Amino acid sequence: MAKTSARQGTAPRNYPKGERRRAQIIEAAFTAFGQVGYRNASMVQLAAACDVSRAGLLHHFPTKESLLEAVLEERERQDDAHFFGSGAVNRDGLEYFASMIRLVAHNQANPLIVSLFAVLSGEATAADHPARPYFVARYERTRRQMQLAVDDLVRRDLLRPHVDASGLAADLIAFIDGLQIQWLLSPDAIDMPDHLRKLLRGLISIELP
Repeated sequence: MAKTSARQGTAPRNYPKGERRRAQIIEAAFTAFGQVGYRNASMVQLAAACDVSRAGLLHHFPTKESLLEAVLEERERQDDAHFFGSGAVNRDGLEYFASMIRLVAHNQANPLIVSLFAVLSGEATAADHPARPYFVARYERTRRQMQLAVDDLVRRDLLRPHVDASGLAADLIAFIDGLQIQWLLSPDAIDMPDHLRKLLRGLISIELP
């Protein structure tokens, strides 16, 4: 679920050279992992993609696992900074779900983001996948944050009468993730932010900002 610069990981020109190179490597890995998955992207291929030697790549990221971790952390950092920058957003149910729609719209304009998440989260269901701990923690964190937003709507009597708030966060995450898969397969047939807004309109009694 998945959100910034149009090119993920691109560093400003005024970054020190080492930081620029690190950001370029993360960007190249972001693309490779999103296209072919973690297991199929070799360090040799990643080094070639960002025009560095394998030794140069290992200088910044000693292992493939450390590079994967950096890619995932950078993606989440960008999403948080641009769509959920204030912790208060999570406690304001209306603002949280309005931000979620904006994030989904951003993802729809950047298919590599959606591809990265879909490919890696699927791979990470394997018990030995290095990204499994990240995705377990990420889903737990997202459910907790979203439930805070749902609880705020309950307190303000903004959920429609038929809506059961218990477990709603998990249901909404499942909807968004499933929508992303459908969109990857049929991008011309699915408008992700429109579908999400329509679903939320059936759950929340006032229009989101």
